[in-house]
Amino acid sequence: MPSSASNKGCLIYFLALIWLLPMSAFADAFAVAVKRAEMNIQGDRYVLSADIDYQLSPRAKEALQNGVSLFWVVQIKVWQQRDYVWDKKLVYKEVRYRIQYHALLNMYRVRNESSGEVDNFSTLPAALDLMSRVRDIQVIDRVDLLAGERYLAGVKVSFDRDALPLPLRPAAYVNLQWYLSSDWYVWSLKN
Repeated sequence: MPSSASNKGCLIYFLALIWLLPMSAFADAFAVAVKRAEMNIQGDRYVLSADIDYQLSPRAKEALQNGVSLFWVVQIKVWQQRDYVWDKKLVYKEVRYRIQYHALLNMYRVRNESSGEVDNFSTLPAALDLMSRVRDIQVIDRVDLLAGERYLAGVKVSFDRDALPLPLRPAAYVNLQWYLSSDWYVWSLKN
């Protein structure tokens, strides 16, 4: 009896693995990744420049073509590394983007929700190209970073599934085609 139950458990595990394997094969085909990020000094402030790669899934493209707005939040963080206590967060900023398709005009509109800036494009790659170039975001004053201390900066892009229409949200939480967020891109900040 014990060996039969053990075999049954192995069979269930094996079938679940086979069922999930095709999903993991497509996970890298569509994603968002921060390819490069840096902060430079302009005047008395550090400003962020970053390059982001947006690879939308077929489901996301289909939803966009059907009039669903898609939202991403670019999260920017600066913190001080400390040896004996927790790291100290100095700055946390968000830049929110919305992309939508207007079928009557046959154009894509990208709106920076943080600044209110709006741009229109005739193709999806052109619209995503604008979102992929984050430039001149003022992050922190130069005087806020003390000489001799260690600082880290990080950028992450998060897809806002909660901004999807209510009927799409449950599928967005279980379908890998809606996992369109990046990992943190972290680097040492020179002061």
